[in-house]
Amino acid sequence: MNGMQELRSVVARLRQDCPWDAAQTPDSMRPYLLEECHEALEAIADGSSAHVKEELGDLLFQILLISEMYREQGVFDLDDVARGIAEKMVRRHPHVYADRAPEPDAKSTIAQWEKDKSRERGRGGSVLDGVPKSLPALLRAHRVGEKVAHMGFDWPDIGGVRSKVDEELAELDEALQSEDRKAIAHEYGDVLLALSSLGRFLNLGPEQSLQDANRRFEGRFRILEGLADSQSIAIEEADDATLDALWEAAKVIHAKASSSGPGE
Repeated sequence: MNGMQELRSVVARLRQDCPWDAAQTPDSMRPYLLEECHEALEAIADGSSAHVKEELGDLLFQILLISEMYREQGVFDLDDVARGIAEKMVRRHPHVYADRAPEPDAKSTIAQWEKDKSRERGRGGSVLDGVPKSLPALLRAHRVGEKVAHMGFDWPDIGGVRSKVDEELAELDEALQSEDRKAIAHEYGDVLLALSSLGRFLNLGPEQSLQDANRRFEGRFRILEGLADSQSIAIEEADDATLDALWEAAKVIHAKASSSGPGE
């Protein structure tokens, strides 16, 4: 028995004999599936192959468990899932499996991929239909930007999108002066959307970039807390000059720690 067969056997046994597993439905598994996806992403970011293997296993278990639920309903099983995606990949890679000449580079290949998907959707569909609405907002903005860019709807160069960021910031400044909360929220969203497009031109995912910035800020603030504690400074009572000095010191310490070990 190979590993996949063993896991399928375990899943079937759990659905039969474990009260918790037996009580689950595809809908109830949604938060667990999302959680395991995020844990797998964190493991890949951490760079530990052992951790990646473990988290991919957890994610695979979720996929097998949900597939087993549908098998019990007589809808489809894991083999149908695997066969369906295999057929789709073959169909969407005619430059590998058929006679079409390969595209000259990865960018052209993706553009052709989107055209093929558009033909599959037929009339009345949208290139944006495949972008899940449940994605985190910044990630969804990035993916929407990618989709429309592949259809030719994009700035010609990074200068255009950089100017768009300035334009949206100016409009946000105007909204701030008006003190109109609805207008402020509108323009703030437009700034974030423009920044996500800038990240796309820089080949930087906004979600990962913000996660990295969060980690840097948290690391520095924890150091600041330690410095304040060692000097008997109450952060909530300190003046701006004291806080600025602590923050600058924390940044130096954090930078040295980061350069001497794994991390940023």
